[in-house]
Amino acid sequence: MNDVSNIVMNMDENISIGEPEGSFDERRLHRKQRLAAAYRLFGKFGFDEGVAGHITVRDPERTDHFWVNPMGISFKQIKVSDLLLVNHDGEVVEGEGLLNGAAFTIHSHIHKARPDVVAAAHSHSIHGKAWSSLGRKLDPITQDACAFYDDHVVFEDFTGVVLDAAEGEKIAAGLGQNKACILQNHGLLTVGHSVEEAAWWFITMERSCQAQLLAEAAGTPRIINDESARQTHQTIGSNLAGWFSFQPLYNVIVAEQPDLFD
Repeated sequence: MNDVSNIVMNMDENISIGEPEGSFDERRLHRKQRLAAAYRLFGKFGFDEGVAGHITVRDPERTDHFWVNPMGISFKQIKVSDLLLVNHDGEVVEGEGLLNGAAFTIHSHIHKARPDVVAAAHSHSIHGKAWSSLGRKLDPITQDACAFYDDHVVFEDFTGVVLDAAEGEKIAAGLGQNKACILQNHGLLTVGHSVEEAAWWFITMERSCQAQLLAEAAGTPRIINDESARQTHQTIGSNLAGWFSFQPLYNVIVAEQPDLFD
């Protein structure tokens, strides 16, 4: 893991947080390794649902291309060598396998609309999709939920599987400059300046949905006041905080499943 004092955060040069300032090949491998690890973690946490769900990372050299999982391979078995490189026309440029149409439609428009976004994550996790059916934003009822305070939205226009380009554009526009979007009757979507950050926001947002569902089932949760929620967001909701929070999970999954680097 990188020393925190040396973390690269120069978004103008499209260098991801924590990424080595090396060649494009070195940076590409770094991103792909973190992407494969994020898939393994999503599988481990039960975020897979058939062939639904996808995480993408922007290529460091061809910035209008992104890496994504091939449809039909379990998150639990994704390897670096399985990943597909896709351009914004929906063509698979590198790798072999099927491209998930919804993955292309959603992620291509997010990457187009948000040059600052290096990675995006979406899946049909159980608590995320349960909470999404309520059509509500998360309340700041816990410290962890404050990471999303005034930094997430609800996209209300569910029209089925997202395969139409116009729908992808609407989701990207609805996300705005926020880090997360609750896709009503669908699931969660998170973005970040690194794979690690986007994946961590998804993991902690899913758990925050679970916590609020449990709290409301038991009673009426007490809401953290605006000033405290805002201050907490500044501490735990930053790009760096998201990246750093992912590091223990990354270290564990690499130790448990080193074959993900194959």
